[in-house]
Amino acid sequence: MLKFQILGATAIQSSGCTIRPKGTLQRALLATLLVSEGHLVSVETLVDEIWGSEPPEGVENAVHAHISRLRRKLASLEKAAGGSQLVTHPGGYRLVLDDGQLDALVFTQGYERLKSASASPGKTAAECQRLLALWSGGVFGGPVGGPVCQAAAARYEEARLAVQERLFDCQLDDGQYDRAIPELRKLLITHPYQERLHQQLMVALYRAGRQTEALQVYRDLRRRLSEELGLTPSPAMQGYERAVLEQDPVLNWSSVVELTGSQRALVPPHGTRR
Repeated sequence: MLKFQILGATAIQSSGCTIRPKGTLQRALLATLLVSEGHLVSVETLVDEIWGSEPPEGVENAVHAHISRLRRKLASLEKAAGGSQLVTHPGGYRLVLDDGQLDALVFTQGYERLKSASASPGKTAAECQRLLALWSGGVFGGPVGGPVCQAAAARYEEARLAVQERLFDCQLDDGQYDRAIPELRKLLITHPYQERLHQQLMVALYRAGRQTEALQVYRDLRRRLSEELGLTPSPAMQGYERAVLEQDPVLNWSSVVELTGSQRALVPPHGTRR
């Protein structure tokens, strides 16, 4: 069975053989078909994704030519599959996907299960790590395609960040501060304005006995927001700073907390109040 990878450089795998589509147009075509996750893609959508606002003359023939090229590439890998997965329909094309063939679909399905899971922190952390291991880089290995591909990439990246945040919650619950702290610092390099990550890092540092560093996390964010965006941290972030300064016992609870104004509300990871 063919395996398609887009959580990193786009690739097609079969029996130990890996093919990476060459050329911007072929990459955009395959990416559009894959992010549609087995649904029909119209010729008009393919034109927009491959050429944008400047399609060539005879663009429909150009689409057919690129489809034929991709179909031949897949056929060389599909000999044991009993038929091509790239199917022609009136007005468009569909890449038929079976369970487990597309890494992004495996990831998003696992993410949906994770959102309603109520397992122990250890088991939840293991599932988070399994899902994150599907990633080898940014979606498609870099920008490709038009609005459809870009929207899908943003959706996958948002889900990835949510799984990473869930993993950090589990590590905090398990007292794995030394493990969470460097990973949080690393992730903040690519997500410098993500307050949730700053909150988790502050809690990890505070629980590790590094109160001064926890305060510095807040002050660095405040300076960055002021200098680069002309903004101030949210009331929730201000609540974290105040809690650290006051050594509020709420910071030692097993779940990361919501600290807004004068409220001290425990927010368990799975959405149930304790």
